[in-house]
Amino acid sequence: MRTALETARLVRSGEMTAVEVAEESLAAIAGADAEIHAFNTVVADHALEAASAVDAKVASGEDPGPLAGVPVALKDNMCTSGIDTTCSSKILEGWKPPYNGTVVEKLATAGAVLVGKTNLDEFAMGSSTENSAFGPTKNPLDTSLVPGGSSGGSAAAVAAQMVPLSFGSDTGGSIRQPAALCGTVGLKPTYGAVSRYGLIAFASSLDQIGPFTANVADAATAFEAIGGHDPRDSTSIPEPVPNAVEALGQGAQGLRVGVITELMGGAIDGFEPEVLQRTREAAEALAAAGATVEEISLPSMIYGLSAYYLIAPAEASSNLARYDGVRYGNRVTEGSSTADMMVATRTAGFGAEVKRRIMLGTYALSAGYYDAFYGKAQRVRTLILDDFNAAYEKFDVLLSPTSPCVAFPFGAKSDPLTMYLNDVCTIPSNLAGHPAISVPFRTGANDLPVGVQLLGPMLGEPAIFRAAAVLEGAA
Repeated sequence: MRTALETARLVRSGEMTAVEVAEESLAAIAGADAEIHAFNTVVADHALEAASAVDAKVASGEDPGPLAGVPVALKDNMCTSGIDTTCSSKILEGWKPPYNGTVVEKLATAGAVLVGKTNLDEFAMGSSTENSAFGPTKNPLDTSLVPGGSSGGSAAAVAAQMVPLSFGSDTGGSIRQPAALCGTVGLKPTYGAVSRYGLIAFASSLDQIGPFTANVADAATAFEAIGGHDPRDSTSIPEPVPNAVEALGQGAQGLRVGVITELMGGAIDGFEPEVLQRTREAAEALAAAGATVEEISLPSMIYGLSAYYLIAPAEASSNLARYDGVRYGNRVTEGSSTADMMVATRTAGFGAEVKRRIMLGTYALSAGYYDAFYGKAQRVRTLILDDFNAAYEKFDVLLSPTSPCVAFPFGAKSDPLTMYLNDVCTIPSNLAGHPAISVPFRTGANDLPVGVQLLGPMLGEPAIFRAAAVLEGAA
């Protein structure tokens, strides 16, 4: 499939119509998704209508936008007016929001054409897309393997060339980790750089929306299209989105790159040797392109996983309290009281992993344990931010693996603690609110793609895109 930028160029020039492009994408989905299951919902009629509107703009000489006619898929936790938004949970099955999220609106304004909603780990809680109430998504590179998660459907849709551009949410690595396992580019922007209005919350202080693409340039263009201040999101940064596209051709000359010691197998076990070797080769490629590359120790990184799995479940236990069978979503009418009805609704509506995290979070916030668990985790979060800030006084960009391993078989990590370790490299930047990108860089075990991660300071997207473009060229 063509890249997003090439597609938009063809549509703007009139060499192809947006309807033709949409029909190609819908045909690709029809041909492959029965096996892959990247999509929960496909909206063919909506897509063709939106594509016709783009073609009308082109015909009249209007600017159709930077993503003119580009088919896009959205993770099924972003509100789309009149289109099912389920979070891959039985408790929201069939729910149609009455409004669009800000990212959905911005994509439409940019000329993108929504073709469907993608599968995910229920309420974005997972690292393999095995926890969906509607069945797992398979990795298009090898359907016996997971695509990563929680945005596995969005990653698989791009990897299988069903769409050139998709979007996911990243709370602890849910864009970057599946991007690494599926061999795509995946960006988690700075917290607040992209509006969360219309994103169904998992952990509100950590969630962020970002793109999956086949290349770095598409990711930079997509970021600029969805970024910017939104008064409807109280955490939105009141500043213009950084110019990522302009940074792509600047090269690595003079760039200061720090390789994080703790995320190179120095303090944390479980890294595959091929993954570490590819990360070292990425550091060498940046040095060969003119960057200054040194190792840097960030001691608090080893505590990130523990802090995250207290903070994120605590916020989830609060956010998911709204699913009570009263206001919206499914309701189980059992029992003689409202309390009985709520218990029956949540018991039937939530899957095992969601229940596990709600219980963990409720426990961490409970009387007598708040300071010992949640309060301490927040103090660790501050230590991580302090370590990052000190590192960015010396370096422009930090480098690490994205995932400790390449894609793994279904059921291979059924133990929750083993599964949680998949996010050990990605979680720290969520806790700090900083941007990070995963870029495919050669292959590891079984010839599967390896993702390397570039991290930057707040609103440091231009620097990480500079480095990402260099690595893409060296891969």
